[in-house]
Amino acid sequence: MELLTFTTVDDAAAKAFDIIKEGIEKGSIRTLGLATGGTPLKFYEKFRQSKLDVSNISTVNLDEYVGLKATDEHSYHSYMNTELFSHMNFKESFLPNGMAEDLEKECLHYESILQNHPVDVQILGIGENGHIGFNEPGTSFDSLTHVVELTESTREANKRFFEKEEDVPTHALSMGIQSIMAAKKIILLAFGANKAEAVKRMLEGSVDESCPASVLQKHPNVVVLADTEAASLLKALC
Repeated sequence: MELLTFTTVDDAAAKAFDIIKEGIEKGSIRTLGLATGGTPLKFYEKFRQSKLDVSNISTVNLDEYVGLKATDEHSYHSYMNTELFSHMNFKESFLPNGMAEDLEKECLHYESILQNHPVDVQILGIGENGHIGFNEPGTSFDSLTHVVELTESTREANKRFFEKEEDVPTHALSMGIQSIMAAKKIILLAFGANKAEAVKRMLEGSVDESCPASVLQKHPNVVVLADTEAASLLKALC
């Protein structure tokens, strides 16, 4: 994995966008994998401001909450529309359907979408417990798109987006770790001191399902863009 550190989140987001922009303009990116949450917000801001032509680009998202309609302001459908989709001319965009009557069938359906739209570059964040997507510690490295019961720590981290703690969904649909690893290139963004331990385990720890992000050590093309706080525990920087 390649690690690049930046003084500010803004600089890291700009670098991420530059990589994506170059890939789109050169034609090496046709399908872009996207993430949600607080981490990619600056990246999406750069994207919106660019007015880049993405009419030939398809997108796929990592995950969606179970039980939230696409129109719900807390859904990741709504998040993506607000932060990016309503501002850009993407060819098509796919997210899991958290309202599907048969969630297992929806997982198979979404996996077929991923098979038909191989991801050229996947944007990732990392959870404080090392999760990627909503793949919590203990998730099999062989997992495909699946239903996830969210841990208390993940729900705690996401409750700031909801009015009340009890409104935070307990389950989500998430691309599996094998699904994520199928991307040709991965850009992982990590910002803040609260991510430092997870970044250390990802980069310097053993490859172990107790830290899902550690599997990225086995991927042939990963770039980690971190601010100095997130990278503060790494030996190479000490």
